[in-house]
Amino acid sequence: MGSLPLDAPILPLDPESFADDSRAVVDFLAEYYRDVDKYPVRAADLEPGRLRKLLPDTAPELGEPLEHVLEDVRRDILPGLTHWQSPSFFAYFPMNASAAGFAGEMLSVGLNVVPFLWAASPAAAELETVVVDWMGNLLGLPRRLLFSGGGGGVLQGSTCEAVVCTLAAARDRALAKLGGHEAIMKLVVYASDQTHATFQKGARLVGIPPDNFRVIPTSAASGYGLTADAVRAVVDRDVASGLVPLYLCATVGTTGLGAVDPVRELGEVARRHGMWLHVDAAYAGSAAICPEFQGYLDGVELADSVSMNPHKWFLTNMDCCCLWVASPRHLTSALSTNPEYLKNVGTNGTGNKPAAAAIDYKDWQISLSRRFRAIKLWVVLRRYGAVGLRGHIRRHVTAAKWFERAVAADERFEVVVPRRFSLVCFRLQPRWSGDDAVDDVNRELLAAVNETGRAFMTHFVVDGKFVIRLAIGGAMTELRHVMDVWELLQGKAVEVLQATRYNKV
Repeated sequence: MGSLPLDAPILPLDPESFADDSRAVVDFLAEYYRDVDKYPVRAADLEPGRLRKLLPDTAPELGEPLEHVLEDVRRDILPGLTHWQSPSFFAYFPMNASAAGFAGEMLSVGLNVVPFLWAASPAAAELETVVVDWMGNLLGLPRRLLFSGGGGGVLQGSTCEAVVCTLAAARDRALAKLGGHEAIMKLVVYASDQTHATFQKGARLVGIPPDNFRVIPTSAASGYGLTADAVRAVVDRDVASGLVPLYLCATVGTTGLGAVDPVRELGEVARRHGMWLHVDAAYAGSAAICPEFQGYLDGVELADSVSMNPHKWFLTNMDCCCLWVASPRHLTSALSTNPEYLKNVGTNGTGNKPAAAAIDYKDWQISLSRRFRAIKLWVVLRRYGAVGLRGHIRRHVTAAKWFERAVAADERFEVVVPRRFSLVCFRLQPRWSGDDAVDDVNRELLAAVNETGRAFMTHFVVDGKFVIRLAIGGAMTELRHVMDVWELLQGKAVEVLQATRYNKV
């Protein structure tokens, strides 16, 4: 099919064209996933501005056939991508995709409803309340965080959004007690040196002075978890200075090392000082559907909010972040708006909610508009079930255990911190001394592996040491891919050591 005639009207939702185009895209993606392991995991030797040189300076005047567009994707776009769904992608944390996640995404995008008010799409809003309770029950969350127990949940786009929302709720709760907004200069937020940097960003966004964000050091002795004693010491100093403890983050599965903070102990400190306790389980929360990992959430009943990202390790395509709160009232009072133009959609013509149980999710998030994420997560849960999803998690944990044992058995390497979940942090440890020299060798090793295109990993720095991270969790990743990357690492270690004129052990 060629370009449309100049005077031909476009038919954006013609059912026949919709079906034809959708089939073409599905076939294109099926071919991509069949061959994804043939692409270099990370695009190599690309300079910034490459795509601008390949594409025209202006948008086309006339529409083009979809097959031409897809051919350009194949030729110009795919070579410049980092292939997050490659089975040899071990960087950052996994960003899962699945057939069920894609089907749910198609339903979400295809129906294209905007459930910001209950009345704007009642079934979409109600499905979300059902799905977040399903997820909470799978993770073993207490009833006080679920709709069934007086709390409730919402699907955000990311942890960053969830953090800003909970910080705003905590801020307003505290300011109401302190008598006014001018007291914001007294509010203090606490996190560890392993906590994700988004909490510092979120604190700035809600008006907390940067000097009132406390980054509390951790150590190897605690597995780089945040200790209650360390928090108490910092909080006591702040209170003695007339400051007001506001918000404490406990992380289950930190980004750098997979460390776990003791939720119960931190929760008790938070309760003692009236702080909001948030539990960030963005990555590792998915593992809590397995009974053997739910112990890491011990004490979560003390939390004011909990978040985890199904789009990381739960086979749910981007974007989807579950946020649960014990007091929806505190969240909605900080985030709600009620303009006149949203009052004319109620069933009784008054703008009042048709029932006490109706949820207006616009008041649970930053933006007004929102996607129908619930149907995507619902399809994933329906298609794979708890048993299938637990198997998905356990398969990657088993592979990580294998890799950890392999690293520990090779005297040239060391496991930097004991593995938790499916993240292994390690480094090459030659016999010579000097941290700078060892760091340089590990930088070279990581670069050498990534430059092959056969795998992609990222690093972290802890206690001044450069550490390589292997994060296992891709939907297509199997044990054989982990074995392959270990073989690649061993080979490149020999080359790096020889190139630096050091002998391998």
